[in-house]
Parts: sequence; structure tokens; C-alpha cells
Amino acid sequence: MPFPDIEPVWFSIGPLDIRWYALAYVAGIVLGWWYASRLTRDNAVWQPAKPPMTTVQLDDLVLWITLGIILGGRFGYALFYKPMLYANLFTGADWGERLALFRLWDGGMSFHGGLIGVSLAIVLFARRNRIRLLSVGDLIAPVVPIGLFFGRIANFINGELWGRPTDAPWGMVFCNRTIETTYGFCPAGDVARHPSQLYEAGLEGIALAAILWLAVYKWRLLTKPGYVTGIFLFGYGLVRASLENVRQPDFGLENLPLGLTMGMMLSIPMMLVGAWLVWRAWSRPPVAA
Repeated sequence: MPFPDIEPVWFSIGPLDIRWYALAYVAGIVLGWWYASRLTRDNAVWQPAKPPMTTVQLDDLVLWITLGIILGGRFGYALFYKPMLYANLFTGADWGERLALFRLWDGGMSFHGGLIGVSLAIVLFARRNRIRLLSVGDLIAPVVPIGLFFGRIANFINGELWGRPTDAPWGMVFCNRTIETTYGFCPAGDVARHPSQLYEAGLEGIALAAILWLAVYKWRLLTKPGYVTGIFLFGYGLVRASLENVRQPDFGLENLPLGLTMGMMLSIPMMLVGAWLVWRAWSRPPVAA
């Protein structure tokens, strides 16, 4: 299947380009904020306890989380995939090279780095406001797949993070006029590949969101702090580690030990922590306050 020629820039205002990738972050944060606000006002899903915070506190938390996503995502990307960006801070040939770490518009964000950033933001916010940490995590976990869905669709539009070669009838050749104009060639080559971005959008986004919706509204698991957070961590880790088998390994990281990829190595700890949180919450009674 030919890859559609979608322009990564939605529109421009003078020298400012409004990109689909940036809009994906905005959509994920705004819709996630709306969903979390609904959960905060819905006392029934928390009974016999109460929502962990007010809507005013949630508004403050969103700012903390946004900073965690951006800073954690960028710094984590450099740490896990391009550590030379840190070295260039001191050894770069010029200021442009030295400050490449901070050029967010060049692309390069890591979900696992963003997760670490968001987790730190939640911990600091919960401690500052004396709120039960795991309940804050349970409030945020169900909204994360919204951002994951839009982010993976944006990856597809950009023609990045493509899959491994395949002879499946839905395989795509990730090459079009826009990519050739941008890079001077097609980095993915002229072979059909798995549209792994769409697989991730469907599983990390839609399917995981549906499971977490059931956990909140059908199974009423918000009454056991950490349960919903554990389901998210285990579910995402399982999906990501599985899809790494059809996703092209990152450049320079193709030959890691035991056939692992960086995505697998970062997702396995998520699965372990998630499984522990689920076991811990399952073995305890619902909180009363």
C-alpha cells in the first residue's frame, strides 16, 4: 500500500508552523484534562471514599503534568536513544550543536521518558498537597491512552517510527513527496513495512482506554488505590513489548542482547511494577476515606 502524502504542517502563521505532532500533544492534554475533570466530579466511582482532589487542584496538576511530559519526554529520548545530545552540551562545535538537546521542534520524544517525568510531577504534587499518591495515579492513568492515540497518529502522519518489513497486504512503503523533500531520500527505503504506528494507536490507545474505562465504571476499581494504575502500567508494557516485534528497532540499537529492543527493555519494568500494584490492590479491601 502506498503511504499517503500528508503534510506534517497543518498551516503556518508567518514563520510559525502549526504541526500535527504538536496538535496531538495539545489534543491529548486537553481531552485528558476533560476526562480527569469528569472523574474528579463523579463521587460514585470513588465510593466509599472520595475523589482524591478538587477540580481546582486538578487544574494545577495539569500544568505539572504538561511540564513532566515535555521535559521528561525530551530528556528521556536523549538518555535512552541519543546520549550524544548530552555530550554535545560540552563538546559541540557551535552553540547550535550544544543546544540541540533543547530543540524540541526537531522532534525526538520518548514515552518512557515522559512517563518518568509525569510520575515525578505526580509524586511532588501529591506530597505538596498531602494527597494519597496512588489515588492520584488512578485518576491520571485512564486518560493517558487518549494522548497515546493522538501521538501515534501523529507519528504515522510524519512517516516515522515505522515497522519492520512485511509481505502482508496492508504493508506500507513509507515514502512520499513530503518525506523525499524533507530528507532528500526515504529513510525507510522502498520496502513494504508494518504500519506499527497504527497498531500502537489501536492497542495502546483505543483498546487500553476501553479496558481502563471498564476498570473505572464497570469494575469500580478506583476504590482500591493503585489498581487502575497497575492495569495501565502492565497493559501498556505488554502491548509495547509485544509490538516491538513488528516495529523497526531504533537506529544504532538493532543488536541489543537476547534480541531485545530498547522499547522492550524499558517496558519490562513497567509490567513488573504494574503487576505488583494490581496484586497489592487486589489483596486489600476498598479504602473507606
